[in-house]
Amino acid sequence: MDLRDTPEEAEFRAEIRDWLRDNLPAGWGRDAVEPEAEAERFAFRLDWERRLARGGWGGVSWPREYGGRGASPMLQAIFLEELARVNAPESVNIIGRNLAGPTLMAHGTSEQKRRFLPPILRSDEIWCQGFSEPNSGSDLASLRCRAIADGDEFVVTGQKIWTSFAQYAQWCILLVRTDPSAPKHKGISFLLVDMRLPGITIRPIVQITGDTEFSEVFFDAVRVPKANLVGTLNEGWRIAMTTLTFERGPEEALPRQVRFRMDFDRLLEVACAGRARAADPVVRQKLASSAIELELMRLNGLRSLSRLARGREFGREAAFTKLYWSEMYQRMTETALEVEGSDSGLLPGDADAPAAGVFAYKFLQSRAMTIYSGTSEIQRNIIAERVLGLPR
Repeated sequence: MDLRDTPEEAEFRAEIRDWLRDNLPAGWGRDAVEPEAEAERFAFRLDWERRLARGGWGGVSWPREYGGRGASPMLQAIFLEELARVNAPESVNIIGRNLAGPTLMAHGTSEQKRRFLPPILRSDEIWCQGFSEPNSGSDLASLRCRAIADGDEFVVTGQKIWTSFAQYAQWCILLVRTDPSAPKHKGISFLLVDMRLPGITIRPIVQITGDTEFSEVFFDAVRVPKANLVGTLNEGWRIAMTTLTFERGPEEALPRQVRFRMDFDRLLEVACAGRARAADPVVRQKLASSAIELELMRLNGLRSLSRLARGREFGREAAFTKLYWSEMYQRMTETALEVEGSDSGLLPGDADAPAAGVFAYKFLQSRAMTIYSGTSEIQRNIIAERVLGLPR
């Protein structure tokens, strides 16, 4: 594989770099600080996302017929990589742009595409994902949230949990059980639900970081138009599998590696600033291991992308990508706390916190990485059964 950009890729990279240079928030850089209050931080990120959309960067990988640039996975990876290099604000409409939009392109009616795709592209409407339930996380097909047909509507009753950005979202992609007598994978339907409908209650959940990025959502006889059914009745599981294929593409692993590398470089600065624990040979070995693991993550991402660039399907390495980076980053943040020693408990906002408290925060944040988007246990089962062909 040639790791150098092609002329087309180099031109595309230069274009996004020039745009970012002229459009990043004033004073933005590695140590830029977003608003501390969560609602203000969300508004700040949404403003940035809309600025990207106005600049023509709202749907880089979307087909041109739907308003995107029709970019290849490689160009999409370059776009995300350049955002990561400048530590651009995080996305808040990732569910709409990466999951809901592509799912509607694949399975939505022409009316649904006309209604929903343009505001998703502009980030005028924020989306959330109503899949997981209190007792149906890893075993998603066992969900119990029900939708009963009543005339031209479905009446939805049940609960969802771990719903990211639910308190800010206008719309939700919702999995509901429409045939309780069918086998659990067969009686599920896929709905588009207006989060402002009567009967919806949203309760944000305070995470270990103190943030409330996700919520539990209750549906009490919520009436959803049948026109908001995606695909056919009771075929929602097939639609959901399409959605989940968009959740972790290889083009997303490279920019994540860039952000992890920036964190690691910052960790080395802390370690080299006279930290006693950094002189411990065991800690130094852990730092070296993190450097090696980061490079492996980069090379594995490039390998997957090169397969797509040659028109081939994902290789076996794609199956363990999420498992790998989630556990690797947890190890790296644990090492960071070892390096910081007794100061490791100081959080952002404390003037004495090393690295502005970023590693204490990211250590707590990393606890969720081996749970969301498929737990490590589930990922290992998938690898064992579908990749290695081991018996169940």
